[in-house]
Amino acid sequence: MSGQARGNVTIDVEECKGCGLCVESCPPKCLELAAELSHYGVHPARYTGHDCTGCGICFYCCPEPGAITVYRLAAAPKAPAPPAQAGGEHAAAL
Repeated sequence: MSGQARGNVTIDVEECKGCGLCVESCPPKCLELAAELSHYGVHPARYTGHDCTGCGICFYCCPEPGAITVYRLAAAPKAPAPPAQAGGEHAAAL
């Protein structure tokens, strides 16, 4: 699932116990376990930096309160629709 990220994830390495529940539950697979160990001797989760949808499933399945924070990014503003003509779309043809 590739595309413009709609969310961002921050993981507190001091809180993460490296269980991998967030990695397994992430639908777009944008989380992974780090190759390096934390001070606690575990491989903490980390955000790959792309593809996050901002769904928050990783946050809800994490057993450590405060380890994961999910931010939803604001959508790009849509272009305004052209103003409608008085009398409907066929008024100019009359």
